[in-house]
Amino acid sequence: MPDLYLPITGLVFTPAVALAILGSGMLLVVGLLTGVWKYCAIMASEKSRAPYYVDIAHRASLMYSFSALVLAVLAACSVWSNLLNIMAIAANLIYFSAAILTYIIHGILRDTSNQLARPHRLGKLTLPHLLLAGFMWSLIVAEVGGTLVLLCGATIRLWPILISL
Repeated sequence: MPDLYLPITGLVFTPAVALAILGSGMLLVVGLLTGVWKYCAIMASEKSRAPYYVDIAHRASLMYSFSALVLAVLAACSVWSNLLNIMAIAANLIYFSAAILTYIIHGILRDTSNQLARPHRLGKLTLPHLLLAGFMWSLIVAEVGGTLVLLCGATIRLWPILISL
C-alpha cells in the first residue's frame, strides 16, 4: 500500500506515522478510562483523593498520548527509512504502555506511593533491584534513543528550510 499524502496538512502518512497516531489514540482512551477510575475513586474516598498510582496512570496516559502525536510529526518529517521510523515509534509506544501498565497495577494493588523506593514492591512480592533498574535503563534508552532518531531524521529534512530564511 502506498503512503498517503494529505495536501491539507502537507504530511505523508507512512506506516510509522499511522502507528504513532493510532498509538496516540489508544493512549488517549486509556487516559480517559483511567480518568473515570480516578473520578470514581475520588467520589468514594473520605478524603476525596484517588490512589496515588491511579492519578499517575491517568496523567501519564494523557501526556504520553500527546507525546505520541509529536513523534508522529517527527516521523512524517524524518528522512530515515520507514523501518527505522517504525522501530523508533514502536520503542516509544511499547515503553509508554509498559510504564502505564505498571502504574495501573500499582493503582489496583494500592501497594506503594513510590515504585522506585526500596524494597521494590509489587503487591506482596518484593522485586529485585536489578530487575527494576534494568527496566528503567532500558526505558530510558528506548524512549530517548527512539525520540533522538526521529528528531535527527526530521532535523536533516527541516534544517535547510530554517537556514534559508
